[in-house]
Amino acid sequence: MGVKIAVVGGASTYTPELVEGFVARADRLPVDELVLLDPDAERLAVVGGLAARILARRGWIGRLVRTGDRAAALDGADFVIFQLRVGGQAARLLDETIPRQFGCIGQETTGPGGFMKALRTVPVVLEIAEEAARRGAPGAWLVDFTNPVGIVTRALLDDGHRALGLCNVAIGFQRRFADDFGVAPERIELEHVGLNHLSWERAIRVDGVDRLPELLSDPRSLLADEVHLPVDLLRALGALPSYYLRYYYATPEVLEEQRTAPNRAEEVMEIERGLLELYRDPALDAKPALLEQRGGAFYSEAAAQLLASLHAGTGDVQVVDARNAGALPDLPAEAVVEVAARIDREGAHPLPLAPLAPEMRGLVEHALAYEELTVAAATSGDRRTALRALVANPLVPDFATARDLLAAMLEANRGHLPRFFRG
Repeated sequence: MGVKIAVVGGASTYTPELVEGFVARADRLPVDELVLLDPDAERLAVVGGLAARILARRGWIGRLVRTGDRAAALDGADFVIFQLRVGGQAARLLDETIPRQFGCIGQETTGPGGFMKALRTVPVVLEIAEEAARRGAPGAWLVDFTNPVGIVTRALLDDGHRALGLCNVAIGFQRRFADDFGVAPERIELEHVGLNHLSWERAIRVDGVDRLPELLSDPRSLLADEVHLPVDLLRALGALPSYYLRYYYATPEVLEEQRTAPNRAEEVMEIERGLLELYRDPALDAKPALLEQRGGAFYSEAAAQLLASLHAGTGDVQVVDARNAGALPDLPAEAVVEVAARIDREGAHPLPLAPLAPEMRGLVEHALAYEELTVAAATSGDRRTALRALVANPLVPDFATARDLLAAMLEANRGHLPRFFRG
């Protein structure tokens, strides 16, 4: 018997790639009904039209539904995927620009920008998740790709939902190293540790042999260029940080770059305008090359692979955001970490790992405190809790900055933060 998948934020420009991933795994993920849920009817018609043509070209015989009716979308759903953006790219632009006015990095998932995105997103996701729990199929899974993934996933789990988070950083590294070593991706095993957008590769195993030491020692290695960090830092760590660690390890350089660089939100707005224009072409029945510039590389592969494994119970290993549950023994069990886990019908079972090195653990614990407070602030609408969260953010330098920045960001996001502006 096939499954029903509901995609919350179905009018996203990512959707065509996502549906291609589903049909490519029809043997393990037999989808009878795919529902694209979005309040933007005009955009949904455009994106959904391309999705329909892609599915038709691939010979898919299931039912594609495009709707703004949340109840109908969630009724009987086996999987609910979150890929929504509360406030759209306009809100992202605020996340990137307001922090810069206060001497902080402007980024949509990390630092103060990620904090504001969490405040807007968590209440909306929890509201939809609550309805999905009532209307969805028994044992339905919630899979979050909405940033900040770690915080949103923790909010879902803390609220009692059957949820996992997903990011494309690990699969991107896996595919890159598969190309470098000339092997199939499944022969690459990463020892991926940390949190979402705060992670390191402690080993890169090819057929069980760790090749990271030789990559770090090779003067011709391009690892440092890949993550825009000094090679001496990588050698000192003995690990490969994700490119998001640059915001922490090279803060002054990033701030200086952001003074003159164009905002990523404005670039994405332009890319999305181009994509939607392409999507309107009735002859187009495959994702266009421009989509690669949108970001989220390998998203469809990661998402479809995760759903297929949860449905088929194949027990393969994937990197997900899930409860720590002892995987990293020096972190709290209830923390949401991003690590390799064995995936079956019961969910993700994180593989046991050695403790984090002190320099990693210190930064992770700092970020975990911030994430815990951010979930509390987002769900309560309490300004004092929000201030404590921002003070705890590793990329906010001091209390005065946190206080003034919070006031500015809350006011700019007033329309998306009803819990902070009651009465």
